[in-house]
Amino acid sequence: MKTVLKSDYLRTTRLFSNLELDGNKFSHKPGSVLGSTALVAGTTIGAGILALPAFTLPSGVVPSTVLLVAVWLYALVSGLLIAEVTLNSMRCVGRPSSSLLTTVEETLGFVGARIASIAYLFLHYTLLVAYVTQGGEILLTAVSNMLGLQKILPAWVGTMAFTLLFGGIMYFGREKLIEKLNSAFVTIVIASFLGLLLLGITHISPAQFLIQDWNALPSAVSVMFVALFYHNVIPVVVTQLEGDAHKIRQSIVIGSAIPLIMFLAWNAVILGSVNPDIVRDLPSGPTVFDPLQILRNGGAGEWLGVLVSIFSEFAIATSFIGFVYGLLDFFKDASNAAFDEPSRRLPLYGLILLPPVGLSALNLNIFFTALDYAGTFSISVLGGIIPALMAWKQRDRLKYFHNTHQTLVPGNKVTLSIVICVALAVMLRQVLSIY
Repeated sequence: MKTVLKSDYLRTTRLFSNLELDGNKFSHKPGSVLGSTALVAGTTIGAGILALPAFTLPSGVVPSTVLLVAVWLYALVSGLLIAEVTLNSMRCVGRPSSSLLTTVEETLGFVGARIASIAYLFLHYTLLVAYVTQGGEILLTAVSNMLGLQKILPAWVGTMAFTLLFGGIMYFGREKLIEKLNSAFVTIVIASFLGLLLLGITHISPAQFLIQDWNALPSAVSVMFVALFYHNVIPVVVTQLEGDAHKIRQSIVIGSAIPLIMFLAWNAVILGSVNPDIVRDLPSGPTVFDPLQILRNGGAGEWLGVLVSIFSEFAIATSFIGFVYGLLDFFKDASNAAFDEPSRRLPLYGLILLPPVGLSALNLNIFFTALDYAGTFSISVLGGIIPALMAWKQRDRLKYFHNTHQTLVPGNKVTLSIVICVALAVMLRQVLSIY
């Protein structure tokens, strides 16, 4: 038997092997960097991109581009912190972690897990409120235009129609059908996005790039947090790649950089396609002006408006499916019960869908507010404060065990303090703005 030295241990690239029983023998099913990269990128690209132009329009293309890159770096650091904690926890407990909440509980204990669970629930419900509101409005507008109805139907009809349509697909459809539909929706999102960029470039006004208001940047941070959040799938990436630190880092960096490039191009094209006179005449009140609404109504050409509507609706649909699945898994894990029977599934779907529909009906202009609060509180906690606290506690506990501890983010407590302070500053700004 070969003796494994400490130096050999430090050079190992894999903590374990993903094995599956195939007949009477085990087969190795290693995860790929490409697959994990796609998982991170696919999780990041969601409906959060729709709110970006509304919050970056006052500041302009150049300042918002700088801020997007800065927020991406912040999200990358916190994402690598989660990967580091997950990796080292797996080394200690000897088994892979399947979810972010599991990793939090293993590291921060019961109290930390409950705080993370509250933030997780708040994030999912606030985003579902945003999605059914905006998805319903776009659906109602499209149907009204096709039927020649000039906004005769009340707005809540669109919210109900969107929820019944896509919620019904998830309730009655089998998992394979939903997977195929979601793949088709993603294909539509990508195709319409590429069409938007190609067509939008022809409508760009160079004067729009001269508008710069750096003081307007802070209001966009929370929505950028939402748009660049992928941290809930990092434990899955760590498990898929069998604890290989190099591959994990590579997947997270590349997987988050792809959406960043898309967001930068989207932000520049949308803001550049809006008439500069509209920007100069923006109201100074609390109302958020949505440039996508102008484009959907044909403000920069009919075909561009159609593509914006298609991209918006299917981006919301894919995000809606993902977040409903997230709450389904959460409640199943919390109750340790099976929900295969219709008598059990109906109350569960009611618990997930009725609160967002109710809040949307009470406030039909809640889309931007919901995204703003989700980024400010839930993602500041889940994607900022908790990853830094987990790494802080774990590094203190394992600092004398260098052979079993691996650091993916340099800077020690200075870096962790900066991550926490940024998240607290975003939350404090939101609280002060209420008063």
